[in-house]
Amino acid sequence: MGCPGRIWIVAALTALSVGGCASDFDDPGPVARHAPGPNPRVVRGGEPLQCVPYARMHSGLQIWGDAATWWDKAEGRFERSDTPEPGAVMVMRGYNDGGRGHLAVVRRILSEREIVVDHANWLNRGEISLDNPVMDVSDDNDWSEVRVWHAPGRHYGGRVYEVEGFILAPRALGFVAER
Repeated sequence: MGCPGRIWIVAALTALSVGGCASDFDDPGPVARHAPGPNPRVVRGGEPLQCVPYARMHSGLQIWGDAATWWDKAEGRFERSDTPEPGAVMVMRGYNDGGRGHLAVVRRILSEREIVVDHANWLNRGEISLDNPVMDVSDDNDWSEVRVWHAPGRHYGGRVYEVEGFILAPRALGFVAER
């Protein structure tokens, strides 16, 4: 017979040591500094939705195809910018794979280095993430690299994503900057 107390201690220590390995976010990133107005949340329900149709529906940009192709497809058709503005679609390249992309619609500008976006399928379950802060972490303050808020963990994610730029929404939609 063994010592039942010793088994529980070993099991508890094992569980604690393994728990830190389960996260995709080894570095929780910078401490949240976003304004108290944003209320990041994940909305579930209805059919799962990808980022491309969500961005198309909520920006007015009629671009089709994979998210990784949007930046090039917008050239000559829509105005593109290196800086965010409300209603624009932020075009990101995936982590560790330049062939993957993601789109998010800019809702508000909070500061020179922080915006709020809405997007779909960020957590890979077809959900919609609303009022999601995004922080510019580029060395040159040029929006070429960002960290995205991880709503379930209530912190900025540890991954840094490359931003190709912002495709500006048609002016007819009337987005207004909120500061």
